[in-house]
Amino acid sequence: MNQYSVGGLLSMFFFRRLYLRSVIGLAALALGLILPPFGLAQSLDELHKLAIKEGGTLAFYATLAQVNAEKILPVFEKRFPGIKINHVDATSDKLVARAVTEARGGKTLADVLQVPLENVTQAHDQGLLLETVLPEAAEYPAGLKGAFWTSSDLQYFIAAWNTGLVKKEEEPKTYDDFINPRWKGRLIAEPRDLEMLLAFAKYKFKSDEKAIDYWKKVAANNVEFHKGHSQLAELLVAGQAAVCLTCYSHHYPSRIKKGAPVNYMLSEGVASINATAIFKGAPHPNTALLFSRWMASQEGQKVMSQGGRNPAHPKVEPTDKTRTDKTYFITATDLKEFPKYDKIWKEIFKLR
Repeated sequence: MNQYSVGGLLSMFFFRRLYLRSVIGLAALALGLILPPFGLAQSLDELHKLAIKEGGTLAFYATLAQVNAEKILPVFEKRFPGIKINHVDATSDKLVARAVTEARGGKTLADVLQVPLENVTQAHDQGLLLETVLPEAAEYPAGLKGAFWTSSDLQYFIAAWNTGLVKKEEEPKTYDDFINPRWKGRLIAEPRDLEMLLAFAKYKFKSDEKAIDYWKKVAANNVEFHKGHSQLAELLVAGQAAVCLTCYSHHYPSRIKKGAPVNYMLSEGVASINATAIFKGAPHPNTALLFSRWMASQEGQKVMSQGGRNPAHPKVEPTDKTRTDKTYFITATDLKEFPKYDKIWKEIFKLR
């Protein structure tokens, strides 16, 4: 065989290998586009087995109030034996700041983040969250899920009061009552709840000017601010405050059942989204996926409801009376205008 023939054969061999590699690569790519990511195709019970192999721990950064967490998280642990949830509870901004600090230090210590959607978006903007669409979220409307999050529950901002400090005849019927001077020095609120201004401007008054005027009149009654909605509820229970303007409706049924001297208003309110997301590079990825999928499922959402939260799943009803008759919903689109209304909110109440 001459030199030319040998070279030709080698060239044919080389290009044939290159061709086969290309075909295999394209086939693999096609399969990758067709088949769901690992962990999404399995059943929850199959995923449970994979989660156990990761050590049986879930690091959960969430604003889930302890009164709710005590009822919800043990159900998950019982449903999936061998997994223990380490719940880190703090305000949403502190949880995101903690995750950012850890990431800058080269570490990812948390598996799942469950906080208001605004803060989930902040974490995503920092590159902290995994892009994934859960199969259990298929039944959710578009406004309650995104490329990196699924709604876990809805928060209804309502007014609540201590029944020993507010007489029966004084009890508010709507938010319009709070511009009355009789509430001066008797109101508390959460300083970061700019959703109240935004929702009133967009949906209650349909006017920035009218909403700003309303809240300025409320501010004239010397509203006192405290961070943390659980803290606001406890202040009412302890009789250290008369009325809360921006409390969560789900905090009250369980407290009332225990005999706490509180009541709350459901004639109107503002609703925002709490969302579940998985951290990119989570130390327990299968466990994180298991929890997130369970939380989005009808099974998990029923547990959320039984635990005192407002379920996001369209087919699951809340256990207690926590939904407002008239609701001003904060949408994902509204989040883009948070900086504008945050600035105005702080100016109205002279907040830093």
